[in-house]
Amino acid sequence: MKPLASHKIPDIKINAGIKYMVLLVFFLASAAGSNSKAAIAAPGPFDDVVAALKSGNAKDLAGYFDATVELNIAGKSDSYNKSKAESILLEFFAKNKVKSFDIIHQGEGGGSRFAAGTLVTSGGTFRASFFLQKKGGSFVISELRFENK
Repeated sequence: MKPLASHKIPDIKINAGIKYMVLLVFFLASAAGSNSKAAIAAPGPFDDVVAALKSGNAKDLAGYFDATVELNIAGKSDSYNKSKAESILLEFFAKNKVKSFDIIHQGEGGGSRFAAGTLVTSGGTFRASFFLQKKGGSFVISELRFENK
């Protein structure tokens, strides 16, 4: 058996353009991976609101309410102060135990985020949506809707 040192590695010439392209692909892949890891590691208001909807937790949802919030629950729509909106949600979740909440669509722009999804409860299935708006350095829920499907 010959020692490894005697084996010659072929000299491969690579075009400089291909080298840069390969480096760019590796750079972009690692940058994209690091951003998604940061998003997973640092949950924020959006994730908290989704978790509160999944568990039917009115108190946690109300923690993100703006001073006044637009509520639309099964066709009844109005603006409520934070405490009244929380009591309406408590009543809704008492009558409609949450089984699941799945996001169908979400977006962001101009300092706001929104999501729409399907909320399955013991009392029926609803199209749920919320709108988070940046105010004074934090995000607040300005609108929450549960519409019959």
